[in-house]
Formats: sequence, structure tokens, C-alpha cells
Amino acid sequence: MIKTVELKKVYRTTTVETAALDGVSFEIGKGELVAITGPSGCGKSTLLNVLGLIENPTAGQYFFLDEDVSAWPERRRAELRKANVGFVFQSFNLIDDLTVAKNVELPLSYLRLPAAERRRRVEEILERMGIAQRRDALPHQLSGGQQQRVAIARAMVIRPQLLLADEPTGNLDSARGAEVLELLRQLNADGTTVVMVTHSPTDAESARRVIRLLDGRVVSEGLAPALQEAAR
Repeated sequence: MIKTVELKKVYRTTTVETAALDGVSFEIGKGELVAITGPSGCGKSTLLNVLGLIENPTAGQYFFLDEDVSAWPERRRAELRKANVGFVFQSFNLIDDLTVAKNVELPLSYLRLPAAERRRRVEEILERMGIAQRRDALPHQLSGGQQQRVAIARAMVIRPQLLLADEPTGNLDSARGAEVLELLRQLNADGTTVVMVTHSPTDAESARRVIRLLDGRVVSEGLAPALQEAAR
């Protein structure tokens, strides 16, 4: 599903040039659950932006669904992104004055689906996420764990092939964080490819495979430690 070849991303100002990604190469197959880890500033979020078709790389190649999208213009990337990629963020990014149902429905409005189909999909995903009873609540009326469930529902309502999660448990306590990780595992078990950026070794253990970054480079790649132990 995903392949990067010597991927580079450089940010330039009039006086400074910063290499956020410096020759990153890896592959992620359809149906995998992969964690991308590393310390702050190692390039994790930049890589997620490229994988999610928000930014183009400065150099190298990025193949998504067998197409080289490295140099696609924003409009073409947006069309591919809105139908195939779901995003979950640490800060939830819900719209404060919209209900749970309306927050979840929002990405469907860009797909030009009939109103009845939008409502059906929203109800279906709210039930699946266990928050149908809060459909008319506003975000500030929810706990952090419930808000993240809404964010996941919003990402999944388009039925994406790829779900990208950026520190999805970062604003949650350990119990709520464990619930979110279990949701991501369930979605992956149902066939969604999940790529999670995290600095937490505990969260990374939820993945099958771990890619570690340092200074914009891949320094290691392989099975999560628990699976390595099981394979011995």
C-alpha cells in the first residue's frame, strides 16, 4: 500500500535549511499495523504529513496504492486523500459548536454522498465506536476518551484504506489510552491499514511492526519486541 524511496523533506527560510526527513525508505503492506517511533524532532510528524498526502517530499519517491504521488499538485492529492485516508490527532481537533454526529458527518460532505447515506454511515460508525448515545452532545460535554472515539469515528466514516494516528493517546490517561489502542487494533483486524506515530514504547507494543526514526532517518525496522520474543 505504501512505499517510500529515499524520501527527503527540507524546510527552508531565508537563513536556515532544516532536513526533517533525510533518505527515508520503507514499505507498509495492506492490512498492517505499524508504529513509527523516535524522539521529539526526529521527523515523525513530517513523515505522517507526507504519508497522508498533506505535503509533498522535497526529493525521493512516495508510492500510495501503487501510484507515485511524490509530485502531485495539492488538488489531486486532496481528491485521493479525502476518499482514502483518515486522520486521528492527539488534540482530537473536533469542532466545538458541532454535535458528535455532525463532527463525524463532516468528511462525508466532501464526498458528495446523499444525505440519507451520510446519516446511515454516521449511525453505523457511532454504534461501532460505542458512542451512539452521545450523538447529540457537544465535544466539551465528553470525556477525553469519548472525544478520541469521536475523532476515530470521524476518520473511519469515509471507510479509508489507510488510518494515520498522530500520538492518539497523548492527551489521555492510561486507562483511556488503552481503550483507544484496542480500538485501533480492532479496526486493523477488520482490514484497515493503520500507521501510528508515537514516542511511547508502550503504545508501540500495540503494533505488529515498529519503524524507528532518528534525525530524519530510519535507524531500525522490525517486529514489535513482544512479537520478537514470541517468535523465538
